[in-house]
Amino acid sequence: MSSTSQKRKKIQKKFKNRGYNLKFDALDEILVFADQFPDDADGEAIDLLLDNLQESHKSSTVDAESVRGLINQLLGAHNAPEEPTTSASSLAVIDAFLVPKFGYDSVKKKFNEHTSSLPIHGEASAKTALYRERFMLLSQRVSRAEHFSRPAFDAEMSQFENNEISSIQSLISQRGRKWVMGVISQLEDGHFYLEDLSASYKITTGFFTENTIILAEGEMQVNGIFQVITCGFPPLEDRDKTLKAHSEYDFFGGGTLTKEETIRLADLERQAVNDTFVILSDIWLDDEEVIRKLETVLDGFESVETVPSLFVFMGNFCSRPCNLSFGSYSSLRELFGKLGRMIGNHPRLKENSRFLFIPGPEDAGPSTVLPRCALPNYLTEELRNIIPNAIFSSNPCRVKFYNQEIVFFRQDLLYRMRRSCLVTPSTEETKDHFKHLVYTITHQSHLCPLPLMVQPIIWNYDHSLRLYPTPHTIVLGDKSEQEVCKFGGTTCFNPGSFSTDSTFVAYRPSTQEVELSAL
Repeated sequence: MSSTSQKRKKIQKKFKNRGYNLKFDALDEILVFADQFPDDADGEAIDLLLDNLQESHKSSTVDAESVRGLINQLLGAHNAPEEPTTSASSLAVIDAFLVPKFGYDSVKKKFNEHTSSLPIHGEASAKTALYRERFMLLSQRVSRAEHFSRPAFDAEMSQFENNEISSIQSLISQRGRKWVMGVISQLEDGHFYLEDLSASYKITTGFFTENTIILAEGEMQVNGIFQVITCGFPPLEDRDKTLKAHSEYDFFGGGTLTKEETIRLADLERQAVNDTFVILSDIWLDDEEVIRKLETVLDGFESVETVPSLFVFMGNFCSRPCNLSFGSYSSLRELFGKLGRMIGNHPRLKENSRFLFIPGPEDAGPSTVLPRCALPNYLTEELRNIIPNAIFSSNPCRVKFYNQEIVFFRQDLLYRMRRSCLVTPSTEETKDHFKHLVYTITHQSHLCPLPLMVQPIIWNYDHSLRLYPTPHTIVLGDKSEQEVCKFGGTTCFNPGSFSTDSTFVAYRPSTQEVELSAL
């Protein structure tokens, strides 16, 4: 185990012993602090930090903002500018298995955080809860949409101008055009139904894929079939409106901020014009041509005036699937070590850049279920020892850059979504399939709204794939052509396949500018 990993575990244990839940961004801050005392083998500096924290911090949850001021005081820098000067303090990586889980209570009209541990192998009830929680999340979002909200006054206007959503069960006793909201379900082979929390009725036409949640306008026929006239996704809510409604919740996992802290970090983010993220997907370490191309990219960024603050390497890291028939794990381990030495040959990058590794759908791991855990330590141990700034996270994973929330997801989603479509997508607004994909995942508030038979998901960790509130940026690593799409205030792009097309992306988070690049 690397020294950094040992130090992380030691810090987490100390905080846990004192009853604190340590956020990932706070751990990064404390690691930077601990590195100031290389001879402190007993961890006295951390104990001192904890002593000061107990005097001033009342919550059991510790985020970066909670410890930053204390660290500055302990380092004798209380009067120094508050601006974070290290990449560790401006950048936090949140593993999917550390994302807080919230469930919506429709009676109290609020979210409740799930605080107990979540088993990987859930009970049968967890699968039912997965669909219920997805539905409730979108239902409470739609309740704030002006088009579907119930007016507080004027019953006559409510009757003729308001499109209130009816429960499917209530359609039995109601006539005329109604709006319903439900999940497209295949309760019988070849027959698709629209299902909410009360009942289900057969629909004659569908839209998008099984398990997506739709709004449908139609009328109940005498034969018990709901004849759909119009159907589509629940309306997208502006990010600021969501945050205003739920300002006290940390859905993303990066820690809650006060209004003053948010304004300060937003200002620092705007000033960080030199920060660049370089994102590559499909880096086949067993292909010599790909390694030569990667070295060309590293050579180019080694020589620029300001090196990138973050390199994101997304899988797959091998040209063939690492499944049960894959017998070359020792060779793959050596290839990761070779990659570490290649990065080490670029001293400016090694010293000043961070390297985030995200596994692909065919990389080594316990299964293909989502979310996928980080690459096994066995494969990456040598690289970790050479590159201390390397971070190995889950797929998907989240990155917080000052105020900006970024989600990374490596999955060949476009092909699988198109293949699972029940109805050919409308071409009235766009013929661009990538835009259809972005439209789908943002309106569903979910990274992978495919049927569980097509893409299994760990039931208890489905919340880690939520896109709520809608993040600032979504990076979809896909083997299809690279593309960028800006929709509803969100920047979404696909860096393309580096191994196949030699494509990658340079992203400037301060301006959300996406530069599609290729060798």
